[in-house]
Parts: sequence; structure tokens; C-alpha cells
Amino acid sequence: MESAPAITTEHLDPEVSPTRFWAIAPVVAMAAFMEVLDLSIANVSLLHIAGSLSASKSQATWVLTSYTITNAIILPLSGWLASTLGRKRYFMGSIGAFSIASLLSGLAPTLGALIFFRAIQGLVGGGLQPNAQAILSDAAPPEKRGMAFALYGMAVVFAPAIGPTLGGWITDHMSWRWVFLINVPVGFLILPLIKSLVRDPPHFAKTRAMRLKNGLRLDYIGFSLIALGLGSLQVVLDRGQQNDWFSSTLILSMTVIAAFTLIGFVAWEWLRHDPIVDLHLFKNTSFAAANLLMFILGFVLLGTTVLLPLYVQSLMGYTAVEAGLMLSPGGLAILLLMPLVGQLVGRVDPRWLVGFGFLILGIAMLSMTHFDTETNFQTLMWIRILQGSGMAFLFIPINTVAFSSIPVTKSSNASAIINMSRNIGGSFGISVATTILIRQAQFHQSLLVRHINPFNPNLQSFLARSRSAFAQGIQTGGSATGEAMGYLYRNLLQQSSMLAYIDDFRIMGVISLAMIPLVFLLRQKKGPHPSPSHTALE
Repeated sequence: MESAPAITTEHLDPEVSPTRFWAIAPVVAMAAFMEVLDLSIANVSLLHIAGSLSASKSQATWVLTSYTITNAIILPLSGWLASTLGRKRYFMGSIGAFSIASLLSGLAPTLGALIFFRAIQGLVGGGLQPNAQAILSDAAPPEKRGMAFALYGMAVVFAPAIGPTLGGWITDHMSWRWVFLINVPVGFLILPLIKSLVRDPPHFAKTRAMRLKNGLRLDYIGFSLIALGLGSLQVVLDRGQQNDWFSSTLILSMTVIAAFTLIGFVAWEWLRHDPIVDLHLFKNTSFAAANLLMFILGFVLLGTTVLLPLYVQSLMGYTAVEAGLMLSPGGLAILLLMPLVGQLVGRVDPRWLVGFGFLILGIAMLSMTHFDTETNFQTLMWIRILQGSGMAFLFIPINTVAFSSIPVTKSSNASAIINMSRNIGGSFGISVATTILIRQAQFHQSLLVRHINPFNPNLQSFLARSRSAFAQGIQTGGSATGEAMGYLYRNLLQQSSMLAYIDDFRIMGVISLAMIPLVFLLRQKKGPHPSPSHTALE
């Protein structure tokens, strides 16, 4: 059994206290919330952006793609940057630069300028998530470590869930430009608070001083490999379905580049003494398993965040506001339950909490397979609440296991890696969900069409009733027949789409339940209830 090295007093901040933690926590969590929110807040504004800047919707989607590409590139590097520049300095610089990039995005005169500024926004903001998590972890007293992860989880899990609803409201009542401009006052408000409250732990100053003393040597090869690899992978995931996947030369080329560069990156970094991404952390079984579980959490969270609004708006006629009202209680369930889970994680074996969370999540996703076009609002809302409840039991215990199984001096590297796992999982979730939706809708349509023939008595009865209904408002029988056939075709498309959504929900439910056995890879030493931060996991 390989235990995490003991945490010595030199690694702990002597000023850690509950009072200081509660002063730091909301400010730092707000910075993470602001950055994660921008992953989804602009999704519903694309048509407005395209119309305002004289572009097509396809061109406008690069506003989203440019952000996710640069964000994915910088996430795994943020641990190295924090330890080299100083975590507080890097965190404050990221907030300031993110706010300026948000301002420029909101004022962009052309689509090209907006795409460029969004790429900058993703690049400079990518370090906010992992460093916010590491700051909260180090600022919390041992008995409050679970609450630190709870606050961080409330920020990064609630943000993508509320993003489309908030973005739609801002766009409808103000302008799409305020989707980006709203970050500016928030960023410059929290900057002075972070300057006065946050400081680097002692071991950070020692690591930075030693690195600078030995001469700062940037790993250009490693940086180039991961930037090219993750950037290419993000292009594949974001544009794959739109370009018909591997029938597109662009997608095929990007896939080959991503595969070779990421394999090369792993080989290169594994042999380096001072890697920019410490891949040796994956030798720890618990840390590796925690990253896989976090990948799946991101996969289901972002996948369903895309699917559910589409389902109720395209098939059930909900407005954007009604869709938001249906989704929001799930986010509120996360907000309410995470503090409770933060308390439980120090008293209950985290593995039981993770297993329970995936069980609830799987049940919620499989419950969605019983949806149809007549499902009422209350049913949709309560199943969404059940889904949010399952996610609330996952984020904190998974992070507890991941962080408590490694030395505290590696917290920034670990935070960068586990946040990258969640973000890439989310990108895969969106890509897989939309691909299955489109492909399965075509598949179900081809199956349903087989039943449309003159010898089907149910079809003839349906057409007779439809013709009779339409004939009451139409002069000629021929027109009534045409209206009835059009009504039949619309029903065919609606039912095939509904079956495709059900396929998506079923796959995500099965994947969630399949994660439960992996909980046994999270090995924990037996003993009295240790604090979440200092529990030794193999």
C-alpha cells in the first residue's frame, strides 16, 4: 500500500484558521464561477451574435470553439505556471487579464475580433479553476477541507448548469455583449480582495526560489506538444459532428495530430526531471481512478446540460425561460446538498458517497428514458433535481480522494490535472451527446418510415381523423389530405427525435452505473475518522 507522504508543518500555512478561510472562500470561488460560467453562457446568444456581426451561425460557433481550445491548452499547464510565477501572482494576473479580455470581447466590432478575444479569454482564464481549488484547499483548516471542496464544487458545477439560462436572460433583456461585459465589474471587484486575503503557502515560496535559482528553463517541446495536441483534440470534439467526422479532411487530420502529439507529450514528460505536467501522479491508483470518475462526471454534467434544454424546447415547445425554470431546481439541489456532503466527507468513507452518487445519477438518467412529449413540467423538474442530487454526492468525495492521496506540495499540479479531466470529459460529453442525437434520430426515422404504407390500418385511421379535423377549416378535400400528410411527417420527425434523446439518456445512465465498481480502486486506510485533507489513500 503506497501512502501519501506525511504533511509536515513547513507545508502548512500558519495563518490557516476558520475565520480566514471563510473570508477567502467566497471570493476565490467567485473567480472560478466566473470563468466556468463563460464555457456555456454564450451558447444561447449565437444567433444574436451572428445577426449583429453579419455572420452565419456556423461561423459564430467559433466564438465557443476558440474559448474551449485555449482553455483546454492552459489547464494542465496552470500548476507549473503557478509554482513558477507564484500562485497568488498568477491567480491575480489571470483575473485581471480575463476581465480585460471580457471587456474586449463585449466591445468587439467584428466576428474575427470577437473570436480572437475569446481565445485570449480562454487562455488567460484557464488557470482560475485549478488555482482556486488549490487556494481553497490550502486555506482550509483540516476539519474544513470538505467544505472547501464543497464551495469550489458549488461554483464549477452550478455555473454550467445556470449558464445558458442566465445567458438567455441577459441577451433577451439587455444585449449579447453583456454576456461578456458582466465579467468586468466582478473581476475588478474581487481583485483587491484577493490581494489582501490570499497568500502563497511557505512551500510555494521555497519551490519558486529554488526553480529561479537553478535557472528558469521552459520546456518548449512539452509545451508545444500539449498545446498542439489538446488544441487539435478540442477542434475534433467541437467541430466533428458539424463536419461529418472522419469524412472531413480537417477532422481526420486533427485527430491524427492529436493522437501523435499527445502520445509524444506523455513519453516526453514522463522522462523529464521537472515536467510542466507531473504525469507521475497517475502512478497513484486512487488519483488515477479519481480522474476517470471526474471525467465521467464532466461527461454527464455537460452532456445533459446541452440535451435537456434542447429536448423541452424543440419537442415540447418550452420557451427559453420555461426551460431555465425546469433546469434551475437541479442547480439549487447541488447548492443545497454540497455543504451537507462537505460535512459528511470527514465522517463517512468517501467511497460510499461516490458509489451512492453514481447510483442516484444513473437512476435519474434511466428515469429520463421514460420521457415523452406529454411529460409534465413537475416530472421533468423532479428528475432534474434527482440528477443534481447525485452530482452533489460526487464532486467533493472524488476531489477529497484525489488530493488526500498525494503530497501537499503537489496540490497545484493535481488540481490542474483533475480540472483538465473534468473539462475534457465535458467536451466529450457534449460531442458524443450531439452525435448520438443526430445519428439516432436518422436511424429511428428510417425504422418508423417502414410503418407508413397503405396496408397499415393504424396509419389509415390516423390519416382519416387528421383529414376530418383539417377539412373543417379547409375548403377542399385535397388540401385537407395534404395537411394531414404534413402533420404525419411532423409527428414522424418528433417521435424519431424523442427516441434519439432517450437513447442518449440511456447511454449516460448505463455509463454512470458502470462507474460504481471503480469506487473499489479508491483504497483508504482504516482507522479513526481522519480529516479529509490528511487521509492517506493508496
